[in-house]
Amino acid sequence: MTTKTVDVLLVGAGAMSTTLGVMLKELDPSLKICMVERLDEVAKESTDCMNNAGTGHAAYCELNYTPEAADGTINCSKAYAINASFEVSLQFWSYLVRKGALPEPSNFINPVPHQSFVWGEKNVNFLRNRYDALKDHHQFDVMEYSEDPEVIREWMPLVMEGRKDGEKIAATRVRYGSDVNFGSLARNMVSYLDRSDDFELLLSHDVTDFYQNKDNSWDVSLKNKASKETFTINSKFVFLGAGGGALPLLQKTDIPEGKGYGGFPVSGQWLVCKKQSIVEKHASKVYGAAPIGAPPMSVPHLDTRVIDGKKALLFGPFAGFTTKFLKNGSVMDMFGSLKPNNLKPMLYVGATSMDLTKYLISEVMQTHGSRVMSLSNFFPKAQEEDWEISHAGQRVQIIKKDENGKGKLEFGTEVITSSDGTLAALLGASPGASTSVSAMLSIVEKCFTKQLENEWHEQIIAMIPSYGQNLTEDAGLLKQVRSETLSTLGLDPEFIEKQAEAV
Repeated sequence: MTTKTVDVLLVGAGAMSTTLGVMLKELDPSLKICMVERLDEVAKESTDCMNNAGTGHAAYCELNYTPEAADGTINCSKAYAINASFEVSLQFWSYLVRKGALPEPSNFINPVPHQSFVWGEKNVNFLRNRYDALKDHHQFDVMEYSEDPEVIREWMPLVMEGRKDGEKIAATRVRYGSDVNFGSLARNMVSYLDRSDDFELLLSHDVTDFYQNKDNSWDVSLKNKASKETFTINSKFVFLGAGGGALPLLQKTDIPEGKGYGGFPVSGQWLVCKKQSIVEKHASKVYGAAPIGAPPMSVPHLDTRVIDGKKALLFGPFAGFTTKFLKNGSVMDMFGSLKPNNLKPMLYVGATSMDLTKYLISEVMQTHGSRVMSLSNFFPKAQEEDWEISHAGQRVQIIKKDENGKGKLEFGTEVITSSDGTLAALLGASPGASTSVSAMLSIVEKCFTKQLENEWHEQIIAMIPSYGQNLTEDAGLLKQVRSETLSTLGLDPEFIEKQAEAV
């Protein structure tokens, strides 16, 4: 058995690992980094463009990020946090574009307005209250609101086409929304890493075991899926960024911080429009209200996507249940993750999540016709023959002990680090890749504390100008960084219009 030694081992080649790899290389080019991926290509699981919504999640249109209390008040704290996190991602991507590390921004990000659309008096009242709660805050002061059918028709003509007169409707719009091809972004980041010294990419390799040495370094056992060769990589730091596959790997490490976590896998499907004449009528991401019991990844939305320079139109996602943790995983994944330390919270969540269970059963039972009927709420003239089904990626929602020692289902993402800072893992789903830069930055802060405080400090500010400051509280700072990122990444509609006029 051969052994090679590195400074950083990244497990998984999706949005998280590629972001952390580039971030660490920018902070210290001398780091020796190895990235291991079980598939034969980079970013082919949840990061791939058709396996996720492609929404640059900024809480502009996602109604589940602003829950309504029993008294009708809107809690905006999560919206503020997600919006600020996405602004951090935009800053980092802008830095890489200016440096030439990433290609022309349209290769991975494009301007697509973010809009919310609801119908029925209850939902209209909610959207109005949400708008009132957000509109005066500097992070959301660009948001527009209307209950006027003619204004809404201008914003989203396809949604209004064939809609009944007199229906109670409302919508919001933020023109500065984005569609992100996270697969393209991740592959371009790996290409950049490949051009640097001391980086190695190992495709088609399985991670089989972990052992921590007395010096706190990790011996990670790998198997080449083609040759069946086994070998060990010794690394000072290990990151598990393997999407749904991160939980089983975390369990193999046996670190105390990973005890008690379980996973609930949710699959997804899209309706994809085949008719280009319909695709061209829609130019936005339109999010609606979630059905009762639906996980955040299943909030319905009608999306303009830009994939390899070509527009597409998707609706969904329609959720389903599977025991696989990865799209290319095994039906035994969930059963294999059951351990004595997580069995109680897993069973408790299973017994108390009847709304979710009913919702998933109803989703699985849907026919193509019933899915198109759901679509007709957003596009009244939708015809079955114009749409086909496409399978999205797997999402593994976090299950962990609650404050009473029972169990709770978490719909966000969570970073787990060992007490000695030598290993970190990212679990969970939404908002996922949109906040990858903030998530990976938190790992750098926890696991590379001394370097960040000293020799890395100046470079981190060059990469992320708002680092160490609060975008939710500092309106002037947000205006400054947003102006820079929107123009650098081509997301400012007015800037783009002026450029076109100049040409």
